[in-house]
Amino acid sequence: MLTVEALEAAYGDSRILFGIDLSVGQGEVVTLLGRNGMGKTTTVKSIFGMLKPRAGRISINGTDLTGAEPHRVAHAGLGLVPEGRQIFPTLSVEENLRATARPGKWDLAKIYGLFPRLEERRRNMGNQLSGGEQQMLAIGRALMTNPRLVVLDEATEGLAPLIRADIWACLERLKAEGEAILVIDKNVDALCRFADRHVVIEKGRIVWTGSTADILATPDVKNRFLHV
Repeated sequence: MLTVEALEAAYGDSRILFGIDLSVGQGEVVTLLGRNGMGKTTTVKSIFGMLKPRAGRISINGTDLTGAEPHRVAHAGLGLVPEGRQIFPTLSVEENLRATARPGKWDLAKIYGLFPRLEERRRNMGNQLSGGEQQMLAIGRALMTNPRLVVLDEATEGLAPLIRADIWACLERLKAEGEAILVIDKNVDALCRFADRHVVIEKGRIVWTGSTADILATPDVKNRFLHV
């Protein structure tokens, strides 16, 4: 689904990424872990064409899309739930969901089945929603593009524990339905309940990769790189 090879990126003269390698296969859930400022969001921006890589290769389903414009990346099958949600504040819930919709299995009825709260609030403007409701809407909006791979940047940041639990339950359901997911978050224990593989980034470099069984058996990974 997604292959990133030897990716390098910078903001001006400040290099951020140094040879990032990661991949997500069909139906696989992969996490990108690391402390703040280690390069996780820069990796996402590079994948989606919001930041042009300095070197490396990004391919989606075998097609080289390194440095492609964001709309080409979206048409190739990637859906993004961005950091900070970035929903349309002056559109209703339903208008947000319809704004970027593409034909496929994810439609309004299925989104409302996943998030009943959104159906209750479907006529409310985006800026009238709580933070948790906005995150549900951001996930729903990404799914309405019917992507082959969903990328969630800071999936539960700033959310109350009960809302976090709702988001984790949503991701577990998506995995059960065979969705491919790349998820960035800090809650390693929750991620280990449903993720297949984990990739740890430290100062713009991949420092550890392994399965859920591997990370559970290696507490030093969390202590050294995640401080959890």
